[in-house]
Amino acid sequence: MGKSLVIVESPAKAKTINKYLGNEFIVKSSVGHIRDLPTSGSGKTASDPKERARQAAATRKMSAEEKAEYRQRKAREQLIRRMGIDPEHDWEANYEILPGKEKVVAELQKLAEKADAVYLATDLDREGEAIAWHLRETIGGDESRYRRVVFNEITKNAIHEAFEDPGQLNMPRVEAQQARRFLDRVVGFMLSPLLWAKIARGLSAGRVQSVAMRLIVEREREIRAFVPEEFWDVHADLKPADVAAAAPVRFELARQDGKAFRPTSEAETLERIEALRNASLAITSREDKPTRSKPNAPFITSTLQQAASGRLGFSVKKTMTLAQRLYEAGYITYMRTDSTNLSREAVDGVRDFIGEEYGARYLPEAPNRYSSKEGAQEAHEAIRPSEVTRRATDLAGMERDAERLYELIWRQFVACQMTPAEYLSTTLTVAADGYELKAKGRVLKFDGYTRVMKPMGRKDEDQSLPDLAEGTPLTLESLDPQQHFTKPPARYTEASLVKELEKKGIGRPSTYAAIISTIQDRGYVKLENRRFYAEKLGDIVTERLKESFPDLMDYSFTARMEDSLDEVAEGERRWRELLDAFYAEFREELDEAQSEEGMRPNQPVPTDIDCPSCGRKMQIRTASTGVFLGCSGYNLPPKERCKTTIDLLPGDEAVAADADEDAETDALRAKHRCPKCGTAMDSYLIDETRKLHVCGNSPDCDGYEVEQGKFRIKGYEGPTIECDKCGSEMQLKSGRFGKYFGCTNESCKNTRKLLKSGEVAPPKMDPIPMPELACQKVDDHYVLRDGASGLFLAASKFPKNRETRPPLVIELKAHAEELPDKYRYLLDAPDADPDGRPAQIRFSRKAKAQFLMTEDDGKATGWKATFNDGKWQVEDKRK
Repeated sequence: MGKSLVIVESPAKAKTINKYLGNEFIVKSSVGHIRDLPTSGSGKTASDPKERARQAAATRKMSAEEKAEYRQRKAREQLIRRMGIDPEHDWEANYEILPGKEKVVAELQKLAEKADAVYLATDLDREGEAIAWHLRETIGGDESRYRRVVFNEITKNAIHEAFEDPGQLNMPRVEAQQARRFLDRVVGFMLSPLLWAKIARGLSAGRVQSVAMRLIVEREREIRAFVPEEFWDVHADLKPADVAAAAPVRFELARQDGKAFRPTSEAETLERIEALRNASLAITSREDKPTRSKPNAPFITSTLQQAASGRLGFSVKKTMTLAQRLYEAGYITYMRTDSTNLSREAVDGVRDFIGEEYGARYLPEAPNRYSSKEGAQEAHEAIRPSEVTRRATDLAGMERDAERLYELIWRQFVACQMTPAEYLSTTLTVAADGYELKAKGRVLKFDGYTRVMKPMGRKDEDQSLPDLAEGTPLTLESLDPQQHFTKPPARYTEASLVKELEKKGIGRPSTYAAIISTIQDRGYVKLENRRFYAEKLGDIVTERLKESFPDLMDYSFTARMEDSLDEVAEGERRWRELLDAFYAEFREELDEAQSEEGMRPNQPVPTDIDCPSCGRKMQIRTASTGVFLGCSGYNLPPKERCKTTIDLLPGDEAVAADADEDAETDALRAKHRCPKCGTAMDSYLIDETRKLHVCGNSPDCDGYEVEQGKFRIKGYEGPTIECDKCGSEMQLKSGRFGKYFGCTNESCKNTRKLLKSGEVAPPKMDPIPMPELACQKVDDHYVLRDGASGLFLAASKFPKNRETRPPLVIELKAHAEELPDKYRYLLDAPDADPDGRPAQIRFSRKAKAQFLMTEDDGKATGWKATFNDGKWQVEDKRK
């Protein structure tokens, strides 16, 4: 036999592990999954013409009832083929080798034949266990040769300890992951046809994602139903009467006559504070109270995602991608965990570091301990640096954002083992003539853990109050009455949504990023200026699913299902038993929802707006492309049918990311209220003279209004532009991906996007075929395209073949004559970096310009080139 074979998921992980293993090991990457259930489009029908003819002849001889039963049976067989699993035959599964992975599988099988042992070193969570099982099943051979090794960090000690005591595959964990996949598969594949039939084509649903979507939709409904109420507060600037040069202290008027001061109008406010102007004021009490602030626990997956969002502005997906790179490079421990536990070695190491770096006062007598939530896997650790002495500036081959994330993890880990911060909190009270005014401040006495990790939500320095003793007389400098309105519930951000998912037990640490990505990709919600907004179609789908599938959409039911999957993973429950129990109830609800009396359809809302083509009345319709007006004559017989539609452009802009705390309230106050139910209405532009206000509960409420006036898109002087392809008029339209211009010439399909700035996107170049460049994953060749993010290579049969990648400079130069003038400057760009790595053409959204970079094993090398002042400028940060 030969050397031992070690298989991991990614090249970066393989490279790091290879550093710590001797020559007796061959480390190979499976590049993630190598097999899976069939994709949605893989359902097959009989391809033999004779067989199809035989089936058609047999069908013609059937009665109407037999034909209906035959079609239903065939549809079910096709659904089973597409799902890849058969719920009614003991959950039999049909796994397939993923397209493009055949060569990887063949190489692994060849190496495994010559190896004396095969080590499956995939990640330590359930998905990693499932990948290891798939590898064993696909490679085959004597199962006794397979060993399972897991490690929480990719360091020399951790690797050697894992290989000294290898284990076996944990089949209950594999079964738990498989049960999750089968549950999600059944819900997704069996609900989607129902949604297509009842609501709109192109829709889909998910077991966990639909419940997460419900959170956003219900918050949207709370906001629409909220009616802001006016209230006023008053601040008084007071200064010591006997110190002329003293700075005034700002007090808040808290109470009047023993009751909270909360007037509801300007007139009431001015009337109630009139007597305060002549009152005799003095400090009536001073309270000094020492307080302490303890450090937070080290990061788990959810708290890392929240902190990275709040402090660094990273999306959940970006945070997990960067954390994966840091883990695979050996810089941090495993990033998918719900445990705040720390190993003894890690605690001893950080305590030594704190004592040497900051001194004894910053080191508590005993290590700080943190409790994890119930059900957390204590065998795992919190997310921490693998070496506390390694700073962000010491990382090799990492981009700047990865360094920033590492710095955040490092600071949280060090801070969690430091002493509390100490403060002196002071409250000054002034009571006179029934008025009670208060001023609060806090002074930092000892920084403790805040020397390393500043708490969020506070300024760097807390307000410091002057040393005013009880009885100190004060003079009134000014009164400052201010108008406010009550605020609606806050919109979810990615961070707050993760927090709520964790609180309700929906999903697990490894699934949060996928959940948030999926609900956006489906077009049910949008993330704009870091806030989630529910789209109208997402609202409708959520309401219909809640009515027809109450268990599936119930928060506690979803959380209990996660607990049941945990029981399977612990070997306490059989996975098929769990699936059978779920499927029996789900199938019954599905059959009911599919009936005529079942799920409520997505009905149009009638209006009195005339159709410009036939004069019939238009209807408000909601489809996967958005809200639009459609002629009521659409469902008439073909000779009388009218297919006229009018695009509706959303008239309200989202609240800016940096807007003040009253911006959401102001936006809500600006909305019209439904005359039927009082809900805030959504507004859409019909044209330059009409704005349509539609009830936020539409189509369940048919309230609407048409406002006459002069309207235009924010920042746009429109309404039309000339088509750069054919010279016809291009009109502003609205689609799933936002506002755009579409050519009115039916033979011209040209479109141009309307940017958020109100500017029209520049014309796109015609695609340039590159038949000499074969695609890497599919049987196709590349075409050079021009998109909103600059140049990119896409499969010629895109979107059927969904493969894209950045073009290389050298590849562009082979088609120099075909490039339009706006991209000819790229022909003068350097072909490669000093090490000979080919230069890739990328696009910077921030600079709105193309730039060059090189990669090594999928990671940025630090070499970069930008085009400024008519020439290429190179920046080289390679380490």
